[in-house]
Amino acid sequence: MMQTSFSSLDWLVFLGYFAILALSSYMLSQAKIESSREYFVSKNSMPMFAVALSVLATSQSAATFLGVPEYAYAKDFTFIGFYFSALLAGIFVAFVLLPKFYAMQAVTVYELLEKRYGAAAKRQAGIMFLVGRVMASGARLYIGAIAVSMILFADVAFVHLALSIAILMLGALAYTYFGGIKSIILSDVIQAITYVVAALAVLIFLYYSLAHVDIWKVLNEHDKLAFIDTSMDGKFNIFGLLTGWLLLNIAAFGLDQDMTQRVLSCKNEKEAAKSLLLAVSLTIPVVLIFLAIGALLFVFYQQSAVVQSFDGEQITIFMYYILNEMPDGLRGLVTVGAIAAALSSANSVLGAMASVAIEDIYKPWRLKRGEVSEMHFVKASQNAVLFFALILSLMAMVSYFWQRSSELSLINFALGVMTFAYTGLLGVYFAAIFTKRGNATTVPLALGGGFLSVLLMQPYIFGIEIGFSWQMLTGSFVAFIIMQAGKNE
Repeated sequence: MMQTSFSSLDWLVFLGYFAILALSSYMLSQAKIESSREYFVSKNSMPMFAVALSVLATSQSAATFLGVPEYAYAKDFTFIGFYFSALLAGIFVAFVLLPKFYAMQAVTVYELLEKRYGAAAKRQAGIMFLVGRVMASGARLYIGAIAVSMILFADVAFVHLALSIAILMLGALAYTYFGGIKSIILSDVIQAITYVVAALAVLIFLYYSLAHVDIWKVLNEHDKLAFIDTSMDGKFNIFGLLTGWLLLNIAAFGLDQDMTQRVLSCKNEKEAAKSLLLAVSLTIPVVLIFLAIGALLFVFYQQSAVVQSFDGEQITIFMYYILNEMPDGLRGLVTVGAIAAALSSANSVLGAMASVAIEDIYKPWRLKRGEVSEMHFVKASQNAVLFFALILSLMAMVSYFWQRSSELSLINFALGVMTFAYTGLLGVYFAAIFTKRGNATTVPLALGGGFLSVLLMQPYIFGIEIGFSWQMLTGSFVAFIIMQAGKNE
């Protein structure tokens, strides 16, 4: 029987977590911010290990928290290959991109394009990032809110979903608005510890609840222990990991302000490189924990009739387990783990979007009209955080209706929407770094060309299924070729 109501112990864990959030956000908000640069990159003063944990937390989300166990439950462990691909991408970003960003003392990654192709290129790349991030992060917020609404309110009614969105966004604002990147990074340390502890607790509980079962035998009999996919049609096969997924990870860690902003807050490029590589390395064992949860859930439910549905929603096997099997106390811990994963991605994107909007778009425009104090830009940065919190919340609410009125899977589309922006950015950056071609005219054409190429390869356009790796390769190549058509000015 479904046990969706919170017990007193669950509420105690839940309220204790939010008490820690409230206290820590108050303490972190006391520091005085004197410039927008300090607000966004903290005077390059953040410790390497804290930045690494922040990048780790930012790379995870509620979708990861609930979705990774689903992959292992339905398939095997080959998803871990994605993070080995991420490690290769991290090496590229650490030794090719970060030195260039630090040599410029960049606040946003798009400043590199200003130096190479002019101010317009920086604005265009920033706008491409903002549009993609509104959709992608709005959907991530929606997914996290669904999980919170199911667990707290035992339904997914719009009112309860909106309240769940508000809980998540207010939690993100508590850190982001006052303290900027320093507060975000230190709060991410709390979130990372919270959801890793929650995942470990579930893994241990599941393992001991299956003490009477030969777990390894069951998993081996059902081919659940594969770690490497050598086929040509698997989603995470070796070809895909070394091509499309590698490009995706280069873009995510090096060209997406959401991830790169915290790395730019280290004191120098060496510390930044260490933090990035440590973060990706730590992600591998964390993801293995979630994959192991999925494998154990397969063993737990192998002879049970599981209907992965709740109030009309398709849910993951981990959510099904939370709603039906989780004991008192542990349910509260897992709930705050899911919230921590959602908060870590929500607060980071607020800071990233605000930094691009202010540093790349508003600040250059405002300075052309006359000098103003740095505190003007600090206040503008805080206002931008509030603005994007509202926009992301609205996007999450729109997602509720979108998912119910469209046959297109909102979750799959919105989680992959940054792919549309990434291909153009990859083509433009590769041209800027490795060639002397391209100019202010070809940049917007390349960004648009990459976007359009990926759009045309979607199955809902021509009804043709094209693998993700081919989409990334083709879109990036098209953007790169467009850049080669322009002479350097």
